[in-house]
Amino acid sequence: QVQLVESGGGSVQAGGSLRLSCAASGLTYRYYCMGWFRQAPGKEREEVATITNGGFTTYYLDSVKGRFTISRDSAGNTHYLQMNSLKPEDSATYYCAAAPRDYGFTSCHWTDSSRWGQGTQVTVSS
Repeated sequence: QVQLVESGGGSVQAGGSLRLSCAASGLTYRYYCMGWFRQAPGKEREEVATITNGGFTTYYLDSVKGRFTISRDSAGNTHYLQMNSLKPEDSATYYCAAAPRDYGFTSCHWTDSSRWGQGTQVTVSS
């Protein structure tokens, strides 16, 4: 059974930093894309950052480029989202996600079969 467990959320002032972690179990980690999504109240869930199984290809939402960094530690089956220069508009529930790498796509491809964590709240005050 696939399990994704997030940690590291919290409250911070604008300009501050947080590091989210997502520990995965029940899957063959080296075959999976890993990612972070977020959803603010009243808004659609959006794809924030993703990283392919080999770690060679990453994607970032335009609004977080240069501020957020996604990484993965294959030894620990864990991936991370380092968030710097946080802004109030970054406030949301952040979800980690996992999906088997589909080589029909150049990057990670998310479907209804993708797996999700329970979410962790990030609140940035001005």
